[in-house]
Amino acid sequence: MNKKTVRDVDVKGKRVLVRCDFNVPMKDGTITDENRIIGALPTIKYLLEQGAMVTLCSHMGKPHSIFSAEVKLNKKDKKKVEAGETTAEAIVEKAKKDEPKKLTLAPVAKRLNELLGGKVAFASDVIGPDAKAKRDACKPGEAVLLENLRFHWEEEGKDEAFCKALAYNAEVYVNDAFGTAHRSHASTAAIVEKGIIKTAVCGFLIEKELSVMGATLDNPPHPFVAILGGAKVADKLNVISNLLEKCDTLIIGGGMAYTFLKAKGYEVGTSLLDEEKISYCKDMLDKAAKMGKEIVLPIDTVVTTHFPEPIDEAIDVKTVPSNAIPADKMGMDIGEKTRKLYAEKVANAKAVVWNGPMGVFENPTLAKGTIAVAQALADVYGKCTTIIGGGDSAAAAKQLGFADKISHISTGGGASLEYMEGKVLPGIACLNDAK
Repeated sequence: MNKKTVRDVDVKGKRVLVRCDFNVPMKDGTITDENRIIGALPTIKYLLEQGAMVTLCSHMGKPHSIFSAEVKLNKKDKKKVEAGETTAEAIVEKAKKDEPKKLTLAPVAKRLNELLGGKVAFASDVIGPDAKAKRDACKPGEAVLLENLRFHWEEEGKDEAFCKALAYNAEVYVNDAFGTAHRSHASTAAIVEKGIIKTAVCGFLIEKELSVMGATLDNPPHPFVAILGGAKVADKLNVISNLLEKCDTLIIGGGMAYTFLKAKGYEVGTSLLDEEKISYCKDMLDKAAKMGKEIVLPIDTVVTTHFPEPIDEAIDVKTVPSNAIPADKMGMDIGEKTRKLYAEKVANAKAVVWNGPMGVFENPTLAKGTIAVAQALADVYGKCTTIIGGGDSAAAAKQLGFADKISHISTGGGASLEYMEGKVLPGIACLNDAK
């Protein structure tokens, strides 16, 4: 998708609404990972330097739609209600007291102010009197951060009145939150789809996603290798099929590998298995063979007796051939021979896309497969376009120290997956097309 960017519009002296992704991890009111804030700075700085009056907006977490007549409970709370431990009303009353404190964007505003030299004001509401007053008072080269969008059920409901109030005095809309671009919410798409703001462009983060990941998926250089891991085949049905159309080699690891191994007739012990997807995996193996493509599965597997609990538990393992997993053992990582095989497949590639770890990378004993794949991508850095499609594989690459040796690490989890599926992302589709 070829979309206009902030460079394509004159923002001097104009009021600009920017959708950011400030959904950062917090502990006791302190930001524990500010990567998303740092990632948003280039776009914000550019707008401020150009003399725009900037309003920033974002969600934080998943409130219980606490200001809505229709209460949405999460799975954990639903179970408590079903078990008779509490009531929905009691949960909401507690949420009304706790969530505005836990899920406020005030700490983000404080950190932005530190990074941007005191140019960011914080509005204690989204479309209320404080937001209006601060937006009215905002001068060229200054910014206002609104409170958590999801404190309003209307954000996810795409309520038109909410869209109009959110767009208050804005002449230009900028979306720089790729991580939410697959959501059709008020701030991510409806505000433009309803014609409330007509000038709509992407920021530098989304521009990079489109220019690197988008270009590679749309017109990949060959050989093109795709690596998919993670837990379940069901989570990546369309990704597998779509990537198989584009790549030369599809490497499968993680929990989803065992359903493919089962589809080949192997026993997988107590390994994670999508019983209902065995026939799908057979279809994909047949499809690859007919297309002259290669699906590469683990040839050896690290097994153990149980899933580590806690996750970093010291655990005894052994490596077995993938066609000889014992009945009482579960596969938890790819083995040494597989690690070498996967690295060989990556070594000659012109482009590699990776989504999903090879094993339980949070456990040091079971992280070797994920480390090996990250190392394989790092080894071809500069000779090959390497892309990590967000989610756990992105977290693993950063945690394991490989982030600076990857061409592009996507800022989206679910958005990256849907992009890999070939889906149209509402938060990008609504933006103005470049000529």
